[in-house]
Amino acid sequence: MKVTVYNCREFDEKELFLQYEKELGMELILCKDAPTLENVHLTKGSECVNIITSKITRELMAAFHANGVKYLTTRTIGYDHIDMDAAKEFGIKVGNAPYGPNGVADYTVMLILMSIRKMKRIIERTNIQDYTLPGIQGRELQDLTVGVIGTGRIGRTVIHDLSGFGCKMIAYDLHVQEEVKQYAQYVPLEQLFAEADVITLHTPLTGASHHLINTQSIAKMKDGVVIINTARGALIDTEALISALESGKIGAAGLDVVENEFGLYYYDHKSDILNNRELSILRGFPNVTVSHHMAFYTDNCVETVVRDSLLGCKFFVEGMENPWEVN
Repeated sequence: MKVTVYNCREFDEKELFLQYEKELGMELILCKDAPTLENVHLTKGSECVNIITSKITRELMAAFHANGVKYLTTRTIGYDHIDMDAAKEFGIKVGNAPYGPNGVADYTVMLILMSIRKMKRIIERTNIQDYTLPGIQGRELQDLTVGVIGTGRIGRTVIHDLSGFGCKMIAYDLHVQEEVKQYAQYVPLEQLFAEADVITLHTPLTGASHHLINTQSIAKMKDGVVIINTARGALIDTEALISALESGKIGAAGLDVVENEFGLYYYDHKSDILNNRELSILRGFPNVTVSHHMAFYTDNCVETVVRDSLLGCKFFVEGMENPWEVN
């Protein structure tokens, strides 16, 4: 059984791939680069292709199909970077590799605390030995209402983690989870926008949720609201976010994801002029913390996604029930 692995990181994933290659009896073709039409020839003879967050277009899907690929797995929870219509057209099954919720939940709580305590400004000041206090007075979580949009595994874990801080919590999801009610009250989305001091996003990116945070929804929020996003960049209309930060309507933001990040994150661009003006603007705000889509990035996560993405391939090829298949 042969699997072509793209975006294989040598510093943390390669050793694990080689370990599971032996344990699972596979032949792996490891490529450190993202899949392109120039290197798609590496998939010839492979029934399965293993990727991460690279954009998989119809053209790439057609090339995979022409080379005999029947299963595509992504080492991520989300699969919005994959053209699912093309996968269906070419008869290619798609699988994901959900990791545990704790890493992203921990990171979310950290961004909330950093935002309400103005940690970016504090760090910048201490770096230049400015130990003054004006402008860095923070707020306490116990005095705030946190609104959680999306109560899947990660959203539920965030709610559980925040329960120890004594803050009021409200939540919104199309699917109510009984265990959430122990800590948070489900409310309509409009009510959450109106009442929350902090809004944190944990919902998948779909046609319905695209630009969920926009000019209209921001107008319904409290002045000085804090926005946290560790889910998908396109949940937020970036232009609307920038305008609201400039006006002070949004008091702070903690963003692990941004719009138009494909081809940008996980590469060294320190000598490049980036084709993402909005990201440059966001990074310039003293009340905005931006990281590069790495809330997931823990020891546990890396091992889990490598192992489970390969197990998904094995189950597919052997005709076994595959819990990671999504189409």
